[in-house]
Amino acid sequence: MESWISPSLSPLPASGVPLKLHDTRTGRVAPLVPITPGRARLYVCGITPYDATHLGHAATYHAADLMRRALADTGLEVEVAQNITDVDDPLLERADRDGVDWRELAASQTDLFAEDMEALRVIAPETYLSVSEAMDDIIATVTTLQERGRAYQVPTPDASGEDWYLDLGIDGALGDVSGWSEQQMLAVFAERGGDPEREGKRGRFDPLVWRAEREGEPAWDAGVLGRGRPGWHVECVCIAEHGLGLPFDIQAGGSDLIFPHHDLSAAHAVALGRGFANVYTHSGMVAHEGEKMSKSLGNLVFVHRLVREGVDPMVIRLVLMAHHYRADWAWSDDGLTLAASRLESYRLAASRGGHHPRTVEALRAALRDDLDTPTALAVLDGWAASQESDAAPGSPEAASGPGDVLAAADALFGLDLRG
Repeated sequence: MESWISPSLSPLPASGVPLKLHDTRTGRVAPLVPITPGRARLYVCGITPYDATHLGHAATYHAADLMRRALADTGLEVEVAQNITDVDDPLLERADRDGVDWRELAASQTDLFAEDMEALRVIAPETYLSVSEAMDDIIATVTTLQERGRAYQVPTPDASGEDWYLDLGIDGALGDVSGWSEQQMLAVFAERGGDPEREGKRGRFDPLVWRAEREGEPAWDAGVLGRGRPGWHVECVCIAEHGLGLPFDIQAGGSDLIFPHHDLSAAHAVALGRGFANVYTHSGMVAHEGEKMSKSLGNLVFVHRLVREGVDPMVIRLVLMAHHYRADWAWSDDGLTLAASRLESYRLAASRGGHHPRTVEALRAALRDDLDTPTALAVLDGWAASQESDAAPGSPEAASGPGDVLAAADALFGLDLRG
């Protein structure tokens, strides 16, 4: 699948200072030590393309983009892989509701997502695969789980076939990422795609790895597994292995993916005899109108609608930067207004030029401290205020051209401060 066009990149000279990130599994912020020296590999869970990109999505991919930029700033070669879950129940249900082919719905929303990412100046991943494109690898992986004795069959409700499930009891990896109790897991498992009450399962949290064909659903021939389609978690394991190899350095996504998705993805890798990610980092949830922004609630603020209404995409990035990536926060019109004011002041300051190495170093330090964007904005606010008092358009400083802060804002935060 083709991704989007990345912004032109002009990285600063490598700092050599490691990025510190919060690891959900350990609960600590620590310097990232790549598995392979000089190379960092990041996997970002992609969208299920049955609706457009809302601000909750944007917050996740903005955070991953900052991680990539921060890793590059240390001097590492960075590789990113990302999936598109174009074979999944919510997509199929939406397509059926709207009377459209599921492939057409997936393609249209994937295109819109790419348009949004390009507008926000998010760097495109090196590996960008849909589930339908990766089906051969997925089938091979599920077959390997069956051959290793980790997958077992459960009759379908109408006894027309058999689904395959991963037996989590063999390797004991359940909860390795989340650290949650069974009570915590049960509270969200069903609403996040699980089926704890499925009759015939060996364990209530055992995840589906291959779903036998049902009438009206897409299906693929899979040898001993039978004709059908894959479960959710195994898809990301396969695409991560294809693009990055296992294990890799960082698994990123929204905090609603900690369990079951990231927990069970890691359990799949263990069942294959592999490691998964070394560090798990998660973005907070974005609320609107008093509730978490979600498709099911319909309280969404869409990136493409804001842009089409005339909002500069850099204003949207500044809204996102105003909140630490791990924090939950709420969208508001006041936040949008403040971000627009900031962008105007930053661009005016950038037009005045000048050399500000301390500002640049403060920006780098904020970014590599677990992506501390609120501190970075405070640094930029101070820089803009000092520029206003020190120079005016048309002064000798302005004649010298854009300063190093403009280049740093671009390289580190994806902000285009050219007027």
